[in-house]
Amino acid sequence: MIYLQLLLSYLKIGFFGFGGGYAMLSLIQNEIVVQRGWLTSEQLTDIIAISQVTPGPIAINSATYVGYAVTGTVWGAALATLAACIPSLTLMLAATKFYLRLRANRYVSGAMEGMKPMMIGMIMAAALLLLTPETFIDWKSWAILAAAFLASFKKMNPILIIVLSAVAGLLLYL
Repeated sequence: MIYLQLLLSYLKIGFFGFGGGYAMLSLIQNEIVVQRGWLTSEQLTDIIAISQVTPGPIAINSATYVGYAVTGTVWGAALATLAACIPSLTLMLAATKFYLRLRANRYVSGAMEGMKPMMIGMIMAAALLLLTPETFIDWKSWAILAAAFLASFKKMNPILIIVLSAVAGLLLYL
């Protein structure tokens, strides 16, 4: 039964998680933590951090981890990963065909313009959901957040930001 629930959860996340990985985080958090209770907010935050530093899209990486964590098997990891990918593959094939035909249409262009601020709003909502007492335990964690934000704003290489944040964590928390 857990495999069916995992499949349905990630199909739902995949079909309704518009805007990419970061925009999907609020949907993942709601489904996995709030609705299903499979993980805590702190565990999900850890998964997101791990997914951020591993190659590949964050939604797929997190699906793999959650699938394994929930079932304790590689099959659960594979099922969640596949379920997260199927909707986007299906929708992108259809959307690409549609968009290539109608991209000059003013209604399609208008709809695309309306979706841009929606995606930013979803990314902001995901960020706000991660601002929890489990994530920000003291002033040091807030300092790392501020430094990473400023470094990102200044266009520093994301890999360097990740490495420097890890080093800061080691120095500040050991």
